[in-house]
Amino acid sequence: MQVSKGMIVVVDDDEDIRLALSMLLSNHGYQVLEASSPKQLARIVAQQLPQLVLLDMNFSRDTTSGGEGLEVLSQLTQQNIRTVLMTAWGNIELAVKGMQLGAADFFEKPWDNQKLLDVVDKHIYSSTELGSNAHRRATTKPAKRANAWVAQSPAMRQLEEMIEQVANTQASVLILGENGTGKSLLAERLHLLSNRNSAPFVSVNMGAIPENLFESELFGHVKGAFTDAKDARKGRFELAQNGTLFMDEIGALPNAVQPKLLRVLESNEFEPVGSSTTHSADVRIISATNADLNDMVESGNFRRDLMFRLNTFVLSLPPLRERKEDITLLATHFIESFSAKYQKAKLTLSDDVAILLNNYSWPGNVRELSHVIERAVILCRETEILPAHIMLPDDTQSKDERNSNVLRSLDDVEYDMITHALKKYQGHVSKAASALGISRNALYRRLEKYQLSKEDFEVD
Repeated sequence: MQVSKGMIVVVDDDEDIRLALSMLLSNHGYQVLEASSPKQLARIVAQQLPQLVLLDMNFSRDTTSGGEGLEVLSQLTQQNIRTVLMTAWGNIELAVKGMQLGAADFFEKPWDNQKLLDVVDKHIYSSTELGSNAHRRATTKPAKRANAWVAQSPAMRQLEEMIEQVANTQASVLILGENGTGKSLLAERLHLLSNRNSAPFVSVNMGAIPENLFESELFGHVKGAFTDAKDARKGRFELAQNGTLFMDEIGALPNAVQPKLLRVLESNEFEPVGSSTTHSADVRIISATNADLNDMVESGNFRRDLMFRLNTFVLSLPPLRERKEDITLLATHFIESFSAKYQKAKLTLSDDVAILLNNYSWPGNVRELSHVIERAVILCRETEILPAHIMLPDDTQSKDERNSNVLRSLDDVEYDMITHALKKYQGHVSKAASALGISRNALYRRLEKYQLSKEDFEVD
């Protein structure tokens, strides 16, 4: 007897749609239940826990706006049930709104069977956490974090206009911004809004790769290619075929690997380490850094021709201190997310906390805000988060001093953050790197860059 790959509920008031999806998914090993209305779905969910729900956006009560579908989605999200939206209206704005409310993905009717199966496979895997092969580890689900995207401030609305123009092109994009601003989230958003969104989104942190493994990590290797190559391994380019490859901390790419990456970007061809077989790469490249690549080019640490291949479009993410209008919205999102994670009752943000958050300078940007709210949710035993739950470090800078920081170079800000973290953790590199949101290897490279020694910060 065939073991079911997972339980899926198809929710649509069109019987033909339900039948077609049920046959397709059943033939590929899934257990499929059907619901013709939100009420019927609620009865199913009350009795069984599906791995995935395929949810139509429009029902008989409201056949065009998607409001009823979004209402059901909100309920499913609160129950931590992974949901993929389907709509016949081709309305990308409605789909994106659904992603912001917690949907894992979406597809349009009529659908392509293989693409639909790829989407289902991807999210069934995510919900059950099965498998451990390299393809699964490398493929990120962009919708998973898309609901953290907030763009109400003028700076973010301006960025959104550029995203709309760039997302559905094949052009390479370079994302700039301080640590913690959400560069990986922006990369996922670009993929989500592109015509490659049904193919893999593969992310690799260049700052976390040992220097001798860069080529293998990007291009793969064959069995026996080097001492530890006991099995063949696919590289990130092959895993991202037809999709998007996001290279974070691109400034960490060693000089020796840069010509090889340039060759792939120019010819769309590569060879795995130890192989003479040429592979083709149909991959869109998005990269990100908080370093100044122009300075790296001038100092000989980055190839000028490679930089031009990467920066067809440059998108700059503003620091959180320059998007104050988004702080309360982001905090509210994080409260909802962490309340669900820690199984807390619905929490609200007090007015005093909102003022407190808006008056802080946020040197760690959105990542720091997320950590602050997570701690507050854990500490809160009431229904409202109060100032006593918010554990912010001393922020004694004057407003003029904080404004002057905006004009400082990224290197200066990075230097200050590294020295502050090392002082706080008394020279403990692993703890400092974790607080900064980078790997130990990346922090060691920055210590060398700024001629710092961890011993200078150790306490006897």
